[in-house]
Amino acid sequence: MSQNHILSSFDEELNNLRANIVKMGLLVEEQYKNALIALKEKDKELAERVRKTDRIIDQMDTEIEKQAIHMIALRSPVADDLRDIVSTIKISSGLERIGDYAKNLAKRVMVVRHKKTISVSSALIDQMVSQIRSMITDVIDAYITRDIEKAIDVWQRDKAVDNLYNSLFRELLTYMMENPEYITPATHLLFIAKNIERAGDHATNIAELVYYINAGELLAHKRPKDDSSNYVEIETD
Repeated sequence: MSQNHILSSFDEELNNLRANIVKMGLLVEEQYKNALIALKEKDKELAERVRKTDRIIDQMDTEIEKQAIHMIALRSPVADDLRDIVSTIKISSGLERIGDYAKNLAKRVMVVRHKKTISVSSALIDQMVSQIRSMITDVIDAYITRDIEKAIDVWQRDKAVDNLYNSLFRELLTYMMENPEYITPATHLLFIAKNIERAGDHATNIAELVYYINAGELLAHKRPKDDSSNYVEIETD
């Protein structure tokens, strides 16, 4: 077998691995679109579909890992190629975790569908999900196009998700203190918001991996986190 044929086969396998990451990313992004619709419309069937689709995402993660390990064992890649394949395993794992948070969001639909609606908080959750969806789309695009600047842009946008979460956290605490009947729905919305915020963290992890694949070094800046919910103080009379 000629060296050119070996190289061509390896490139084909690598491109197939990347294509599977793209498919997985698109499916995870769609999960957030559907989970948000299910939450807003209290659509039980759509929420269940999101939960079932998560199993497909889990299977895709498993298959990508197997595919990558097979390539490492069979092809013995080195340098840039090895870094690319190992990082792709981590990207797949990150997407799987982001998908889990969408599934968790869908699970809450069954709980909150008969609870009071907090309209302002719902608007903030809309914004958070919109941010996450764009971060997923852009980080996968950065992965495919090898766009370091776009990866950095996604990395920096995690702060915007944190700011939205902080605003929502304070607003819901105010609701709960002033209106005890809102404690249950507000608590569930807090869980939903935290899941979305954590999805942003994982999208940021993927952005760091995309940077590493292409730059050959870790992103040497402090992560732009701005989640201050742990330090919120409640004033009481």
